[in-house]
Amino acid sequence: MEELSIYAVFGVDEPPREMLGPTEPGHKPIAIPAFVQQVVLFTKGLWGKHTSVTVELSDTKSNPIISGKLTPKNKSLCWEYWEDCIWSSGATLSVKLDSEMMAVGDLLIPDLTKKEFTPECPVAPPVMREGPGKRKRSGPEPGNGQPGERKDEQPATTQASTRTPPIAKPRGRQAKTLTQSAPLDCPSGRWGQSLCPIDPQTAILIGGQGAKMQFCKDPMWKLCTEDQSWVPAETLAEGPTPEARIGHTATYDPESKRIFVFGGSKSKKWFNDMHILDTQSWRWTMVEAQGKVPPLAYHSCSLFRGELFVFGGVFPRPHPQPDGCSDSIYIFNPEMAIWYQPIVNGDKPAPRSGHSACVVEGKIFIFGGWDTPVCFNDMYMLDLGLMEFSAVKTSGTPPSPRSWHGCALLSDSRFLVHGGYNGNNALSDTFIFNTETSSWTTVVHPQLTSVPRAGHSIINMTTAGSQDSMDEEPIKDTDESPKQLFIFGGGDNEGSFFSDMITLSMEDLED
Repeated sequence: MEELSIYAVFGVDEPPREMLGPTEPGHKPIAIPAFVQQVVLFTKGLWGKHTSVTVELSDTKSNPIISGKLTPKNKSLCWEYWEDCIWSSGATLSVKLDSEMMAVGDLLIPDLTKKEFTPECPVAPPVMREGPGKRKRSGPEPGNGQPGERKDEQPATTQASTRTPPIAKPRGRQAKTLTQSAPLDCPSGRWGQSLCPIDPQTAILIGGQGAKMQFCKDPMWKLCTEDQSWVPAETLAEGPTPEARIGHTATYDPESKRIFVFGGSKSKKWFNDMHILDTQSWRWTMVEAQGKVPPLAYHSCSLFRGELFVFGGVFPRPHPQPDGCSDSIYIFNPEMAIWYQPIVNGDKPAPRSGHSACVVEGKIFIFGGWDTPVCFNDMYMLDLGLMEFSAVKTSGTPPSPRSWHGCALLSDSRFLVHGGYNGNNALSDTFIFNTETSSWTTVVHPQLTSVPRAGHSIINMTTAGSQDSMDEEPIKDTDESPKQLFIFGGGDNEGSFFSDMITLSMEDLED
C-alpha cells in the first residue's frame, strides 16, 4: 500500500485534489473555489509513524475559521458552510502532518494543542433568535415574532414572561466577521452546554448552541485546568458520538470513570438516549436501555451510589398542546442498563425545567427553574434514603426567581448559585447556600458581577495533588487542597454568546 496521502473534495462536482502525499510532498495551501458549500477531507495509504493530521480553513486575512483532525481511527472530515458567503472568496485550506509547521502564505501556524495557556477568548458574536426550551402555553408559537424582541414591562419576580430567552439580531458587519474568525484555541461562544470534570486537572465540554441558533461545529473540548488550555476533542474518541444538542446533562462516575450524557434537545427534537464515554479507552457507546424515560431537556441529573437520578425538565407534547415540564424522578442503573421510577413521598416540587440540583450528604437540593409563565426561587430537598421530598425553609436573602443559572458544590455543606434568566433579563448575582443552617449568603465579587449570563457552566475543582477530589462524596471543608471555581460560556440575553473562562480561587470567594 502506498504512503499516506491527504485529499480534499470541494463541492459535489469536483474531483479529489491531493493536498499532501507522494506527488504533493509540500505543504502548499489550496484556495477554496468560490461559492463552494461542502468541503470533504480524507486520507489514503499507510499512516506509519504518523498519529494525526490537522486541517485548517482560514479567511483572506489568514484568520482561522475552523479546524479539525484526521486520525487512523477518523480518516475523513466533512464541513458545510452555515453563513452566507463565508467561503465565497479568498478562503484557503491547509494541512499539517504531526508536529510540522504549515505555511499559509507568509504565515506559520503552530500546533494549537501545544500552547502553554489559553488567554481569555473574545466574546462570540451577537446573534440569537428565540432560545431553546419550552414553548408558550398561549399566544403565537416562538419564532413568529421579531428576533431579539423584548417586552417593555419590568423584570419578573414570581412571574416570568411566556418567552424563552429572546435572541437579538446581528448588530452590524463586524459581528459577522468575528463569527467567521472564531478562535481555534478555545471553544466558540455557546450556551446550554455541559462541562464535566473527570479528574483534578481535566474537564470535558460537550454540546451547546451559539450564534444564529446554530449548534456548535466544535461540540467537544478538553479543558486542562492547570494552565487553562483547551484541546479539541471531538475526534479523539471512537464510537458513535452523540448528536448535537443543548439542555442535556453530562455526569461523571469516578468509580467506572465514565461520563453519562442524557437527553437534551435539538430545535424541535427532544432526546431520551443515553450515551456513555469511557474516559480510559476514549470510546463512545450508546446504551439500549430497558424501561421507559421520556425525552427531556433542561432537566437535572445527580449521581448517588452509582445510579443517576433525573428530575424535571421539558418534554414534548403533541400539537396543538404545548410542551410541558416534568415533576417526576427517573433513575438509571448503569450496571443493569435499566430505567425505573421510584415511589416518592412527601411535598413534591412543582413541575419545572432549567433548575439546579446538588447532592449533599445523601440529599438532593433542588433550586429554582421555571414552568411558563412561573419562575421559581424555592428550595426542595429529596432524601435519597427515604425517597421523600420536603420544602426547605430558608433564612437570609434568597436569589430572585431564575432558571438556567449555574450551580456548583463548594464543600460538604455549601453550594453556589450564580447568574441565570428571570424571564426578562440575564442575571449576574451570586449566592451561597449552607445546607446545615438552611441559610443564603450574598456574594459580591467583581469577576462574578461583571457580565450577566445564563445557560453557562460552573465547576469546582481542586488542583493537582488531591487524591479525594473526584470521589463520590463532596470535598470536605477540612480539605487543604487549593480549590478553584471555573465559569464558562453562556449568553447575556442581549444577543451575545460567551467563550470566556472565569477562574476564581475559593479563598478569594470566601474573602
